[in-house]
Amino acid sequence: MKIQKQPKENSQSLVYRFTKAVQKSGILIEARKKRFTAKPKSKNLERRGTLVKIEKKKEFEKAKKLGKI
Repeated sequence: MKIQKQPKENSQSLVYRFTKAVQKSGILIEARKKRFTAKPKSKNLERRGTLVKIEKKKEFEKAKKLGKI
């Protein structure tokens, strides 16, 4: 996107035109969407997380059987 100053145009109207052009193009919306998207976890990280969940579940079940919970 290229916006140049037109003859007899002040800087405020130039900024206004630029702002409107950016809003219409949707660049800003895309940037905001990308900013907050979570990256997918790697396979190793998923496996490690699953193993931790399994271990905690076993500990919980053991404590439940012993009457600690």
